[in-house]
Amino acid sequence: MKAAIIKEYGDVTQLEVTDIDKPILKEDEVLVKNFASSINPIDYKARQGLLQSMFKWQFPVVLGWDLAGKIVALGDKVQGFKIGDEVFARPDIDPLGTNGSYAEYTAVKEDKLALKPENISFEEAAAVPLAGLTALQMLKQLNLEAGQKILIQGGAGGVGIFAIQLAKIFGAFVATTASENNTEFVKSLGADLVIDYHENTITEVLSDYDAVLDTVNDIEGGISILKTGGSFVTISGALTEEQKDMSDKHIMTGWLQPNGEDLSFLGKQIRNNNLKIVIDSTYPLTTEGIQSAQKRSETHHARGKVIVKIK
Repeated sequence: MKAAIIKEYGDVTQLEVTDIDKPILKEDEVLVKNFASSINPIDYKARQGLLQSMFKWQFPVVLGWDLAGKIVALGDKVQGFKIGDEVFARPDIDPLGTNGSYAEYTAVKEDKLALKPENISFEEAAAVPLAGLTALQMLKQLNLEAGQKILIQGGAGGVGIFAIQLAKIFGAFVATTASENNTEFVKSLGADLVIDYHENTITEVLSDYDAVLDTVNDIEGGISILKTGGSFVTISGALTEEQKDMSDKHIMTGWLQPNGEDLSFLGKQIRNNNLKIVIDSTYPLTTEGIQSAQKRSETHHARGKVIVKIK
């Protein structure tokens, strides 16, 4: 099968599309023929070697953690899906680094899968899993409730786009940070208040908030606007011991846990037209295409997800 691999850590020139063997299925896995994948910050950070302390991979490595496609084979113990099902998923991270989604086929555990909503394309479906699951699970970790006020830092980013919409589904008042160019865009997603971070700091505008989701590593700023008893979670920075031990506020680091049940919830919201998917750009699974896709993601100026079209 064709796959984009790296043979060592480095810049985008390490990415090349070549032929490798298909994954070998375990009994609780399905084999998905991928139609599309998408780019996430973890992809290029892994390529640069910044995650070596977390993953002991063997080269060549296939990156990618979003996929949408059709099931073409089943492990012996799989019962909830059948060959031909259209699915999307954020697979587990392969301990060897060879089962990424920048490939024509990926093996996925049954409990990480969800049926693709019928009203969206494979490209749109591939934009959802990692960013959408992260947004949903962080709002759950914050125990966000109707009527509460939440700040979502970085509303035009991949996670922020889903977090704004989900927070509104949950009934919250949503403030977010964005550039002037993205102000109307995040308002269209449901943001009630938008702060242009080039003009104001959040502490100049906000106070007494119930919850903060930090996607931009502004930990001190986010904590400072919380009310007593408020909750803060970051997916982009490292907390100090002092921050972790604050007695009057709940300060947490968030980690995505791939989960088919949560993904099915997102699929239901998409089917009901409650959740908009935003695609920035689409690239083919070629050496030039995958390099360009990661370059676009690394600019931090993509509005929505960068998609890799595989079929």
